[in-house]
Amino acid sequence: MSKTFRIGIIGCGGIANGKHMPALKNQPNAEMVAFCDIDVNKAQEAANQFGAPGAKVYEHFRDLLNDESIDVVHVCTPNDSHADISIAALEADKHVMCEKPMAKTAADARRMVEAAKRTGKKLTIGYQNRFRSDSQYLKTVCAEGDLGEIYYAKAHAIRRRAVPTWGVFLDEEKQGGGPLIDIGTHALDLTLWMMDNYKPKAVLGTAFHKLSGKRDAANAWGSWDPDKFTVEDSAFGMITMENGATIVLESSWAINMLQTGEAKTTLCGTEGGADMQDGLRINGEKHSRLFMNEIQLDAKGVDFYDGRKESPADLEARLWLEAIEQDKEPVVTPEQACVVSEILEAIYESSRTGKAVYFER
Repeated sequence: MSKTFRIGIIGCGGIANGKHMPALKNQPNAEMVAFCDIDVNKAQEAANQFGAPGAKVYEHFRDLLNDESIDVVHVCTPNDSHADISIAALEADKHVMCEKPMAKTAADARRMVEAAKRTGKKLTIGYQNRFRSDSQYLKTVCAEGDLGEIYYAKAHAIRRRAVPTWGVFLDEEKQGGGPLIDIGTHALDLTLWMMDNYKPKAVLGTAFHKLSGKRDAANAWGSWDPDKFTVEDSAFGMITMENGATIVLESSWAINMLQTGEAKTTLCGTEGGADMQDGLRINGEKHSRLFMNEIQLDAKGVDFYDGRKESPADLEARLWLEAIEQDKEPVVTPEQACVVSEILEAIYESSRTGKAVYFER
């Protein structure tokens, strides 16, 4: 019989309602017993919809952490509070799933890694795009060496006009940045994971505020307020790794570009390549001829069955709880997520200084 995990949710906004709480609700070995938000009404609404009978509601996260019966905490707050809340939860003897990015700063991310090691509790970060069917398949391809040595890659996170205008997305103080730290982080995480390469050597980056000042702009969620748009509208980076591999990272919420796509990667290896631009495609050379295979991911072997139905969010939640129960590493380790934060911060620093940032390890 599987253990039933008692889970507390800290931050009951969009990402909690859109991913964490529905996914946990679908896990037979999870019950959400506590909810916390600075807007207590949001916490109460979450408890009413997702909570176990008798679920408690809190305004202050430390009150939730004082409940010794809680096993796991999900941190779904703005970026600037990820580190402090996660560290406090680890020190309160809870396992922690923290929403991406790991932290607002690389220093805070490193503090989180240290806290997890010191307390012996498990810590993971919500990079749910690893759990998509195309990502899972491509990871197997990479792990089995089908692409050979991956020496060049692109991490794609491009929106033409899709600036999030709610919450604190446009607030640099709360978030630490715009599209780079919001969606670029997913693309970079996916790319590093496929390459299994977490040793950056140098970063050169640029961040732009070219379209953020426009009023009455076309936008998926309505025009933004230029006076509140304090983060970049696009950012780009070139990352070289210790072994010479190179990654180009592109991210935008608003840019005049037609080819868009989020949380996608392009990989170039010595034995083959892969991309997610139009479905999942594997390319290479065989018998002196070039080939390109489109991978069928819907498992249409028979008309009435197309495979197991499990969303990326559900798979993420299930494997996270399995890692705790079986005392094994989570799919997303804190050390991996910390490298993502270090690279993102280096891109911002390079953009500010106009100089490359070099890593010393």
